[in-house]
Amino acid sequence: MARGRACDDGGVLTVIIPTFDEVGNVAEIVRRVEAAVGGIDAEILFVDDSSDGTDAEVRRVAATSAVPVRVVHRDRPTGGLGGAVIEGFRQARSSVCVVMDGDLQHPPEEIPALVERLRAGDADIVSASRYVGAGTATGLADATRRLVSRGATAITRAMFPVRLRSVTDPMTGFFAIDTSRLDLGALRPRGFKILLEIVVRTTLRITEVPFDFADRYAGDSKASLRQGARFLHQLALLRFGKMSAFALIGAFGAVANVAIVWALTELAVGYVAAAIVAAEVTIIGNFLLAERFVFRDLKGQARGFWRRFASSFVFNNVESAVRIPVMALMVSGWGMASPVATAITLAVAFLIRFTFHSLVVYRPRAEARDRSVART
Repeated sequence: MARGRACDDGGVLTVIIPTFDEVGNVAEIVRRVEAAVGGIDAEILFVDDSSDGTDAEVRRVAATSAVPVRVVHRDRPTGGLGGAVIEGFRQARSSVCVVMDGDLQHPPEEIPALVERLRAGDADIVSASRYVGAGTATGLADATRRLVSRGATAITRAMFPVRLRSVTDPMTGFFAIDTSRLDLGALRPRGFKILLEIVVRTTLRITEVPFDFADRYAGDSKASLRQGARFLHQLALLRFGKMSAFALIGAFGAVANVAIVWALTELAVGYVAAAIVAAEVTIIGNFLLAERFVFRDLKGQARGFWRRFASSFVFNNVESAVRIPVMALMVSGWGMASPVATAITLAVAFLIRFTFHSLVVYRPRAEARDRSVART
């Protein structure tokens, strides 16, 4: 099995900084990394996909830096930022690497703490989290960005409840890693979230330390709808099986709901009563099918059957009671076509239901989490 090489022919630490049009940040990030790693035999490695001259700026700054600074410019970038990080692992002169963004939202002053924690030997990855301990996400531009970040984190953890059970911030791009333990051939990087890729596709041990997510130093944020779409694509590729099975059961339930309503109304049952019966039958049926085909690998560590059933049953009824008035508002108040409003509310409801079941209904019991931690 091809693994990341344990490089002993250079420094004991490589700081990998993937960049895309970050020319205004290069000098400051080199200055602060240089100050942070004082006393550590280290190098700074930029992996650059820019078209704004970032690579030339790195070479200019490198000429006067007290720490060795290199740049690898990729004329044909593959795999986005994640692919740049993998290239950095391949080019690094040390097996101990710290990965950080090039916009200074990841404070270089935290590098020694990450490295020291990694050298404790009980983890292969030490990630800096905004959501553990005293960590903060103040660098996110506004309340909307913070809400999107929290929502994306919740959905991601819901899709990988076992692998991410002890990871509060799988979206972070700031972490230390021992690449001698990493099988680079197992990775298929796409887009920004390389830590998620590593944690999901490998069995490396991970722990977290808190950090303050800072404001961008210079330049513009790379967050966009396009990047959001790439992220969703990455999630689908990583966790297609469980989520698709949940969606298939939901689709089956929708067909069953219509069939039950039709059959009962044919028997002269009132439409409202028929709709209520159909909703309750499909809620129960969907839960039983999800137990058998979607979340069966989580049942052993989760709460008992009846507690799982009760939480799922109550949540789905509340969700239905909220979703239908919202859909009505979208049609009558906002003038949206009813098929469009239905599709939107069902899509949102699907994500919410999947997230709730993964993180709440099938959440491991405290004693099961403790046993899992003890084994790592």
